[in-house]
This record gives sequence, structure tokens and C-alpha cells, in this order.
Amino acid sequence: MQENVLNTPLSRRVRDLVYQTFAAQGRAPSLAELAGRTQSTIDSIHQILDDLAHEHALVLNPDRDAVRMAHPFTAAPMAFVVTPADGHDDRRWWGGCAWDSFGISAALHLDVRIDTACPQCGAEIRLVSGPTVTPPAGPTVRFPRPARQWWDDVVGTCTMIRMFCDRDHAEQWTADNDPGGGYVVDATTVWRLAGPWYGDRLHPDFQPHSREFNQRLLDECGLTGPFWELP
Repeated sequence: MQENVLNTPLSRRVRDLVYQTFAAQGRAPSLAELAGRTQSTIDSIHQILDDLAHEHALVLNPDRDAVRMAHPFTAAPMAFVVTPADGHDDRRWWGGCAWDSFGISAALHLDVRIDTACPQCGAEIRLVSGPTVTPPAGPTVRFPRPARQWWDDVVGTCTMIRMFCDRDHAEQWTADNDPGGGYVVDATTVWRLAGPWYGDRLHPDFQPHSREFNQRLLDECGLTGPFWELP
């Protein structure tokens, strides 16, 4: 991100309200809600959200009149359900992808239960993970396209970052649906990446990561080579 779009008190407040609402309620605030809470006009909120989306600080829906995603959170149902692991907290979030599901745990500093299904066999995958809880060995995650293409269609990219029962199922799905495409990674590696990538999203002093910072995170997780080169 070349430009800090959080350089005014209002843009900072709007961005933080989006994340706070996702964290507390599992949903995105509406433009009218943001305008009311910041004593601003709908037009000014719309412009701020447009600026934030342009710099990849969040994602708007196709009509650009609502927040679709604020990574790692998503406003619409996708393939993952994330809930607190202790069972005493009734919050619930949609995970946009396997990586974002681990990212929700990292952003909230909360142990969570992740529920999804293997795209190859349809079997239920349920695991507990958290800041200090390593996910079990076995499940793998398939990334559908190289890092340089993620934001060409970020919702489409997230939709296809899926978790499989094991590497064999991920590779068989690839052979049947996208021969030679994608990249399969152990779920534990994705969990390790999600911690520093998303762990500061709710910090009061959050600042967008630089490309160099994020590239270093990928490198430190062993995700190197052309597939993992950020734009």
C-alpha cells in the first residue's frame, strides 16, 4: 500500500468502526450507521469507503454501497464458520477463506472453532485454533492463484482458498478441476502466516503493512518463489 489512507481523523474513525462492528457483531455497518456514528454525511462516508477500497484497506460490494469484506472479516456467508472455542461466547463470523478464518482468531486474539467442508469429498472439517493453539496436522489449504493476482478479484480469490482433509484430496481436486494450477500448503503454515498478517488489525494504532513487510512474512513461513511474489 503506497499511500496511508488513514491520514485524517474521520477516515481513521470510519475504518475502525468497520472493524469494531465486525469483531463485536459479525457484520459490517451500513453507510447510514457510519454516518450517524461519526456525525457525517452519507456522501462523505461513501467517499471515504471508496478511498479505503481503492487502497485495499477493505472491499466494497459490486454496487459500491456497502462493505463486502474487511479482511479477515466478510459480511456475506462463505465456506467457513468461525465461533469462539469456549462455547460461552455467542459471537459468530463468516470466514472468507481458510487463511481469513485463522486471521479472525489472530485479529481477535481468541481461540476459535473453524467449521468447513472438504471440497473434494464433502467431509466436515472442524478444528480448534488460536493464538497459542496450533491446528491439528493433516488438513491442507489450496491457494488458487499467485499472490500478484489476488487483488484482481479478491472476493473470487478468497472464495477458492479452501481447506481440504489432506494433501491427497487437495491434489486430486486440482487434477480434476484446475490441472497444474494453485499451490497446496499445510494448514499449520497458513495459521503461522495469519498471526502476524492479521494480528494487529484491531489495534488502535494500526497502520497498513508495507509490501516489503508482507513479503517478509511470506518468506518466513517458507512461502517463496514466483507464486508468492506480491505485486
